[in-house]
Amino acid sequence: MSTVKIESILKVVTDFFLSSRQFNGISAGSLFEMLESDWQEFSESLCQLIEEELIGIIYADVHLNPHIIRTGFEDKKSQIDKLSIANLPQACIYPRPKHLETTVNRELYDGEPYKLCLALGEPHLAYRSFDLSVLEYYRNDPRYSYQNDDVRGKICYNSDELRGSDRIFLQTFGFSYDDDLNRAVAVFLWYLSNLSSEHQLMWQAKELQGDFKLHPGYYRNAIIGDWDERVPICSALIKELYIINLMAEAMGRPPLFLKDFGEYGDQRPNIFGFLIRPTLEEFNNFVLLLDKMISNNINKEFFQKEVSYEREIQRKDRRIEVQNKGTLQILDEWVHKYFDTDDNWALWKKTMGSLRKIRKKRQKPAHAIDENIFDQRYFKEQRELFIEAYSAINILRLLLENHPKVEGANIEVPAWLRDGKIWTQ
Repeated sequence: MSTVKIESILKVVTDFFLSSRQFNGISAGSLFEMLESDWQEFSESLCQLIEEELIGIIYADVHLNPHIIRTGFEDKKSQIDKLSIANLPQACIYPRPKHLETTVNRELYDGEPYKLCLALGEPHLAYRSFDLSVLEYYRNDPRYSYQNDDVRGKICYNSDELRGSDRIFLQTFGFSYDDDLNRAVAVFLWYLSNLSSEHQLMWQAKELQGDFKLHPGYYRNAIIGDWDERVPICSALIKELYIINLMAEAMGRPPLFLKDFGEYGDQRPNIFGFLIRPTLEEFNNFVLLLDKMISNNINKEFFQKEVSYEREIQRKDRRIEVQNKGTLQILDEWVHKYFDTDDNWALWKKTMGSLRKIRKKRQKPAHAIDENIFDQRYFKEQRELFIEAYSAINILRLLLENHPKVEGANIEVPAWLRDGKIWTQ
């Protein structure tokens, strides 16, 4: 077999790959025509190079777009078995890492570590995991549009005041977990490679080592290309608020919640989600926001004075003091007045207990100065509080569904919400 032919194939394939805009593979048909070789010699050379893991072939029956290394290659036997003249137009050939390690000039990618990974033959959808705090830079800077629903997100600059290297667009990011369910940010190499050198290096400084697996919902959507049936718990909670307000309208009342953040949650605060740094300050800010979105968000006008908004308290000097009731107490009394349950109010007691727990946790940081402690336990505490808050609002919505006017209103509740298809991590 001609050594020159082997070397020619490697050179053409490698040059095409490294000079292309997206580290593309060369069309197998084009390569065959370019080398003006007979089929037997060409196919034997390719088989040898595949066996030695110097090149790889991606066929269109495996990937819709064979012109990029999306997730990797089939095994060597499958690549060789499919090799035929008929398949050449739908196949692309790539240099493999074993060859690229000895060929790529790393100096050309100085300051671009993730572009270098692609140049060395890693798939576009290979990912890296990063400390959650890397997101703070973008979330806390109003010059960036930061979106994150706790399964996926994106970042884009929105101010011309930023210098050129800071005008970045991260089309998508997700999350990943280690075996202990410690959370990390996950980004595919292709999107990392499109960041400026300064931002690639910033992300590299936050990169985590170890075995992190993609969030199942993000994997299903981004890798498989299938729609994820489950919805993040933060989105589910906001959807409940929106539906409850629709029910209030059907009852002929003002909205139960002053603000419901839109049908699709497009008006939700960008910090409403899982913590990106496990500190006491971040946790307290979340508790404060959660209470504002629920207890402080309850509209007294909804109750139409059907229960008293005041209570009388006897002081130590035996004088009577009139105090305004809190929104949670008014809600509790109104529900007891107009509804009944089959479980002796057990679920409703749990609901009120959860909402009062959030209020109590909020009151402590509001009146105390604490050291800003860093502790991984705040991730766990927040997740538990998130689940309690959602369960409480869910029970309230289920209770209101029993109102006669709501029953006849045909308010649509999404199937995923009724079936509890919700991500809680």
